[in-house]
Amino acid sequence: MTMKPQQPPHSFRITLNLSMGAPRLDSVLMEALRNQKENLDLRNITRATFKELFKNKRILIKDQPARPSSSISAGTTCVDILGYS
Repeated sequence: MTMKPQQPPHSFRITLNLSMGAPRLDSVLMEALRNQKENLDLRNITRATFKELFKNKRILIKDQPARPSSSISAGTTCVDILGYS
């Protein structure tokens, strides 16, 4: 059993549960943000702002900055978005 990393302060965590891997994090994450109901700011985020979050290293996977082009494996992945609590 793997432990989830601790959620950073002042961040929003979204958990991606994928039955199949995905070639790009940005498309999967944008869809997940649009479908979640806990954070309206992120639900209605613009593509430009979303891009800035990646550029400013405010999207983390396992406490490491994520890249939009990162592939995602099947299974559970926790993504933390800094500055949205």
